Amino acid sequence: ATPLDETFEQCRDMDASLTERLSIFADAVRAQAPAFTAAVDRLIKRLQDSGAGDEAPQPGDVMPTFVLPDDTGRLVALQALLRAGPVAVTFHRGHWCPYCRININALAKAHDVISREGGQIIAIVPERQEFAAEFKNDARARFPILTDMDNGYAMSLNLAIWVGDEMREYMSKIGRSLPHYQGNDSWTLPIPATFVVAKDGLIKARFVDPDYRRRM
Repeated sequence: ATPLDETFEQCRDMDASLTERLSIFADAVRAQAPAFTAAVDRLIKRLQDSGAGDEAPQPGDVMPTFVLPDDTGRLVALQALLRAGPVAVTFHRGHWCPYCRININALAKAHDVISREGGQIIAIVPERQEFAAEFKNDARARFPILTDMDNGYAMSLNLAIWVGDEMREYMSKIGRSLPHYQGNDSWTLPIPATFVVAKDGLIKARFVDPDYRRRM
């Protein structure tokens, strides 16, 4: 394991807030891979300058419905979930993303508390079923991981972004093959986001940030 792998494992498992764990890992990446971090910073600035994510649904809006397959192929509908209680709808870049893995681990640990209070969690990734299942199993998550093929649902929410030529080159060099994971060569990802949806379908809170190193 590399020093960065060891830092990831420490951040994933440490007893600290999600924000603190993500920040510690981001600082480690910045120190150990400065050229890559600079490329990420340029991507994020491009997205921020273009207002990426600004047009995503806002609190008070009706959350657009979905019917998506889970990691076993079973179709899951938002409307059916809402009949059982409020839902946190969370978008993640993929099973390969260490920030997403830290995030999903935190959600998995919070799941029991949320479910006892009548809430539910749904995670959405733009990956094929086998990778959605890997993402779920790695975190020991007990909530559905849904597959949003071709980022169709993310696109309808104005969350889908193109990674750009520079990041595509970096990711290809380190074996992060989005075409293999997603089944298409668009090099498109969702902006990581969380929407807290009440039983009536209205959004009560949201977190949308083009900087994937930050989460709700």
